Amino acid sequence: MTDTGGIDDNSFNQTAWKGIQDAQEQLGIEPRFLESQAETDYMPNINSLLGGQCDLIITVGFLLGDATQEAAEANPGQKFSIVDFAYDPAIPNVVGQVFATDQAAFLAGYLAAGMTETGIIGTFGGINIPPVTIFMDGFVRGADYHNAQKGTEVTVLGWDLDSREGLFTNNFESLDDGRAFAQNLYDEGADIVLPVAGPVGLGSAALADELGTDALKIIGVDADLYVTDPEKRHVYLTSILKRMDSTVFQVIEAAMNDTFEGGVTVGTLENGGVGLAPFHDMDALVPDELKAEIEAIRQGIIDGSIDVSG
Repeated sequence: MTDTGGIDDNSFNQTAWKGIQDAQEQLGIEPRFLESQAETDYMPNINSLLGGQCDLIITVGFLLGDATQEAAEANPGQKFSIVDFAYDPAIPNVVGQVFATDQAAFLAGYLAAGMTETGIIGTFGGINIPPVTIFMDGFVRGADYHNAQKGTEVTVLGWDLDSREGLFTNNFESLDDGRAFAQNLYDEGADIVLPVAGPVGLGSAALADELGTDALKIIGVDADLYVTDPEKRHVYLTSILKRMDSTVFQVIEAAMNDTFEGGVTVGTLENGGVGLAPFHDMDALVPDELKAEIEAIRQGIIDGSIDVSG
């Protein structure tokens, strides 16, 4: 069951749905989906799936946390999994899928700080909730790490680590907002922008397409936007991958193998649950030295010698 972005959002919901499609192909499951048009759809949609004899119900999004908990506690014999939420204490029949996206975002922040021509980069989010701001945290800290290592003074607009305040569209649907927020950041000097707002970011990509990538480059989130947004693929420097398809598939497999246990599964750089997409068309623009530094940082994050949490 998706959040409001929809099953074909080129991003968050679509990536989770890919894990179900992969399970259909490889494990022979029978998939179905319901899309939420508004928060008022959450409980009715879950109740509809409860009546549909599903072996496993997967809800997609932090905002579905309360509705999923209510349904799971009322139906202890039904297996659930939720993307982007972890319960403490754990609910026995729910697997929470969470992601250390700040690890991959840290690499993207370092990359952006190393690539900016103006010395200013920017970010904005959909809603000020942890699964969104964790991207922004890592992005800012990665840029800060570049400044500390290289003596640069790259500024990140759009998110303040200390006050926990920044730029938010307060939706995950409006492409017009994506364009407007990217335009504002560009007007303030940013030449690389990270939209953390699902389909909203497609509006930012459209702006970059019009301005030209010499003026503005975009960093995608969740999926490899070079692949999922083919019309504007050339504007993406990279994407911060959140492999919900991988964790969704693993939970389905556990349910089929009778190894399903409530708790939490965490996607990290080490287990491939998060990562950076290839540079694709912009590969030649990224200096070899910067590529090598990013790989060294990736290894440092995995072995614990670099702390992305600040």
